[in-house]
Amino acid sequence: MKALIVEDDLTSRTLLLIVLSRYGECHVGVNGEEAVEAFRMALADAAPYDLICMDIRMPGMDGIEAVRRIRAMETENGILLGNGTKIIMQTTVDDPKEISQSFHASCDSYLHKPISATSLISELRKMALVA
Repeated sequence: MKALIVEDDLTSRTLLLIVLSRYGECHVGVNGEEAVEAFRMALADAAPYDLICMDIRMPGMDGIEAVRRIRAMETENGILLGNGTKIIMQTTVDDPKEISQSFHASCDSYLHKPISATSLISELRKMALVA
């Protein structure tokens, strides 16, 4: 599995990196701009990400806008919604409007921080990314 972790909080980023690195290659970004650029480069190299863990609230471009741009790139490259990269959004805010916006931007799942290794692995299993 190839994963992109996009998280501005060092503690959350480290936890995700520790858990996900057990399952494959991991890259890290700290904001939406870096996420979009990393995704664009991976797509151009014909080596797209299997998973993106995206924080919602980050400086600069937020996670919701980054997901919209990533999904637009997939569409432009003929990747149908649901067949592309799996995206898990995460945040400390438990706001129904924010959750709705995340799914409207076409994320696949949503986890509330602090994220536990157990909940993350459970989501990965639901997405058939790990056994």
